Amino acid sequence: MRTEVVCEPGDPTHPNEDFASVAVPASGQGGALVVLDGVTPPKDGTGCLHSVPWYTARLGGALTELTVSLPDVPLAEALAAAITRTAESHAQTCDLSHSRTPQATVVLARWSGATVEYLVLSDSALLVESTDGTVTALLDDRLSRLPRTSLATDTVADTTVRNKEGGFFTAAADPSVAARAVTGVLPRGDVRALAALTDGATRWVEKFHEGDWADCFDLVRKEGAGELVARVRALELADTERRFLRRSKTHDDATVVYAEL
Repeated sequence: MRTEVVCEPGDPTHPNEDFASVAVPASGQGGALVVLDGVTPPKDGTGCLHSVPWYTARLGGALTELTVSLPDVPLAEALAAAITRTAESHAQTCDLSHSRTPQATVVLARWSGATVEYLVLSDSALLVESTDGTVTALLDDRLSRLPRTSLATDTVADTTVRNKEGGFFTAAADPSVAARAVTGVLPRGDVRALAALTDGATRWVEKFHEGDWADCFDLVRKEGAGELVARVRALELADTERRFLRRSKTHDDATVVYAEL
């Protein structure tokens, strides 16, 4: 197995709100990856004493442990347990009912000798390369299907659609949101490699239209995760007229995890 992890802040003067990990059990059988994209908080606060990086580190650490230590527990249940654990760690000091309490998008994948399990919640992506070379993008596209009038800006969704029926969902303090994730199981023998990306990296496809998901995967596999992020940064800087970025932030935290099974 070969893995590569790149997790780069959009602004080096601000903490990275993404989280990434790859875990291989002591048995050497199978493994798991975890990718979170922390939701940048509004200026008027979140009702929480803690930062988004604090939240993603806690949730990501719990997920890394649970996906490996409880291999028979479905990923949605592992996510629910990790959200509960994280919420309990600051419930006494923070208002977890606040609509913008620290939260994150989630991508999980776990593989054994027989299967590859996956979970995607909100607008990060998991790319799966099959043994015949076909690349499939596993996405939770609820946010992209919302009309632009439902959103405050291109990057910050209004509280009327966040974690609401008919809107989209992110991992925050309510464990029931795990049931909203896109999940599935694939035969291990059908999967050659995986790539998990936060939306700071998927910009190469989704905002700048430099290629499709197969092209994106091919770039990561051949030239490395760092090269994908470097190309995104160059495109961001070149978009001086905001033709592609529009109202989005110029640079976003960008994470790519590649796992060749």
